[in-house]
Amino acid sequence: MNIIVTGASRGIGYETVKNFAISGNHKIIAVSRNINKLNLLKADCIKLQPNSEVIPISYDLSNENYNDLLKIIETYFTTLDILINNAGYLVPADFIDFDEKEAKQIFEVNFFAPARLIKSLLPFLINSKNAHIVNISSMGGFQGSQKFKGLSYYSASKAAIANLTECLALEFKDDNVSVNCLALGAVQTEMLAQAFPGYKAPLQAIEMAENIVDFALNGNKYYNGKILPVSLSTP
Repeated sequence: MNIIVTGASRGIGYETVKNFAISGNHKIIAVSRNINKLNLLKADCIKLQPNSEVIPISYDLSNENYNDLLKIIETYFTTLDILINNAGYLVPADFIDFDEKEAKQIFEVNFFAPARLIKSLLPFLINSKNAHIVNISSMGGFQGSQKFKGLSYYSASKAAIANLTECLALEFKDDNVSVNCLALGAVQTEMLAQAFPGYKAPLQAIEMAENIVDFALNGNKYYNGKILPVSLSTP
């Protein structure tokens, strides 16, 4: 399969690419701004599966124009089977103190970038005939779940991508492009550790990545337009 994973230089994205590389004969484009970590990821994947094909692409998804990115992707793909919108941005702060520029950056990375990427890659996805878009959201954006202080804009941005998932599943149904959303609970990642020093999450990134890969490969057989909580706690 042809696969793209964003936010691939660390945490869940890094482990997701590794899991795809191990699991089968896939060609995986790994996208992040950090080319050094992407090259390390490629080397790790080759060690685990010598026949794996991981293509590192350094790109800032907050750019408003993706023409340069599409030109690179076109050299590798004419079809796209799986898109994992995993890249995320989190800055904890009380709502009353939140800097508006930071708030806009959160929405840019967590909502507008994946929306822009889906729109840009839609012709590739339609060519697949059975494509699956997996948007990575958060339990913070899951309706009825417990909310946490300091995550107002982050949670709102994740609720937005979840809602977009439902809308796009309907719009793309006739094109055989499934769109689902995984609302993740706490996972031990660098981003979480930076935002909440000392907090220990119940799951490691490698554990969550295994679930994401399995869902990406098989979930569209059973789901479309669904927001599925993936958490050890109840909403």
